[in-house]
Amino acid sequence: MRIARFSIDGNVAFGAVEGQGTVESGDLVLDIIKGIPYADFELSGTKVPLNKVRLLPPVLPNKVVAIGRNYAEHAAELGHEVPDAPITFFKPTTSVIGSGDAIEYPSFSNDLHHEAELAVVIRRMCREVPRERVKDVILGYTCANDVTARDVQQREKQWARAKGFDTSCPLGPWVETDVDPHDLTIQATVNGEQRQLGRTSDMVRSIEDLIVHITEAMTLLPGDVILTGTPAGVGPLHVGDEVAVTIEGIGTLTNKVIKRG
Repeated sequence: MRIARFSIDGNVAFGAVEGQGTVESGDLVLDIIKGIPYADFELSGTKVPLNKVRLLPPVLPNKVVAIGRNYAEHAAELGHEVPDAPITFFKPTTSVIGSGDAIEYPSFSNDLHHEAELAVVIRRMCREVPRERVKDVILGYTCANDVTARDVQQREKQWARAKGFDTSCPLGPWVETDVDPHDLTIQATVNGEQRQLGRTSDMVRSIEDLIVHITEAMTLLPGDVILTGTPAGVGPLHVGDEVAVTIEGIGTLTNKVIKRG
């Protein structure tokens, strides 16, 4: 099931996406969900065309836990070794935007980069999750763009500003609950030109490894998001660019870069 979060007539709701096509095609409809997707829910039978609503980030996480250098070729392209343990960092809730929302080029950077990533959405509160129960705590998967001020990242020891500024975490367009995430094509295009192309099977550490590692230290809450790292091919974004992240079996997340003002 594809679960979208959207607003219509000033109200926010979740809905199950039905049909085939793109967000813009007019071929998709939303069956509004009774309740929230983190627990048992029913479909209301009330349907609205997806192109008549505003798509929101599919979840509004309490926290986004991101993983650095989880693809060997990406680590190499930036001149780094694969770390002995996962590099973890946070992106705040205020960094999250949805598909179709604008990425605002930060005034303190001159080198903004795209990073296409598979995002894991957590279904229930969990801590110290054993490997064999990882599937039980996952709601599904969505596309993410870990937008990074590369010059700031290189200049500052902490990555909080470089990766946590407002609009630096596009997520969407929806959460796919029925996909095997272990060997999917992941790509990024800028103005239609392919920049990144990889497979999730190239991750150094699997989703299971990451969730076990993260929950050893902290409790994850329903709607929290884990960014699993980016394949090689990261590169610059400029004002006016349109960047799209596409993951096989999930969909396409599209955002335009604008001047922050």
